[in-house]
Formats: sequence, C-alpha cells, structure tokens
Amino acid sequence: MKQYVIDEIRYPDYEKVKAYLDETFGVSGVDGLYWIPLDETLYSNVQQAHTGCAPFFMALELEENRLVGELLIRTRNRVRCDCIHYADGRQRDWLIQTMDTIFEKLDIIT
Repeated sequence: MKQYVIDEIRYPDYEKVKAYLDETFGVSGVDGLYWIPLDETLYSNVQQAHTGCAPFFMALELEENRLVGELLIRTRNRVRCDCIHYADGRQRDWLIQTMDTIFEKLDIIT
C-alpha cells in the first residue's frame, strides 16, 4: 500500500488529532479509520465517468503515534472497479496538504 505517514506523534497531540477527525469526518465503524471525501474537482476521468460509484474517498488511519494517509482512492459502493486506483499527482498532493493542514490548524509541530 502506498502511504503518506506522519509519525512520532506525542500522545497529547494524538488526542487533539482524534478529536478533530471525529468532529470533522465522523467515525467510520472501524476504530482509528476515517474516510476523507475527495474533492470532486480532483476526480480522474474514470472516476468522473463512474457516477454510480461516487463519491470517492481517501482513508486516514490514526494510531497513537502516527497518522497514515492511504493513497488508494476508494468508493464505499464497490470493492472492485476501474475507478478504484492509486492517487494521481494532484490527488496525492491534495491528501498531503489535507494532512499537513490538520497539524497546522491544531498547532502540532512534526
């Protein structure tokens, strides 16, 4: 799995990130997993064509010492489809910026 990882998170910062993710994105039913909706303007051509599969998401996994952003774009409507694929450059940059912005908003130094 291709990922962007921010590690060595201190426990008080973990609690701040968890509270932010819970409030902003809600719980997914899997402890520590959050579904981040991908901005529609960033959909690939295949994703734009697969309106029945939309919306598309990127997953964040929060552990006590790290936050992991998975670079696989998924839909919650299907397990396998051509529209489920690794992020292109724009999508990857968006995920990295989204994760970095969370830490900036919470005044967490990494």
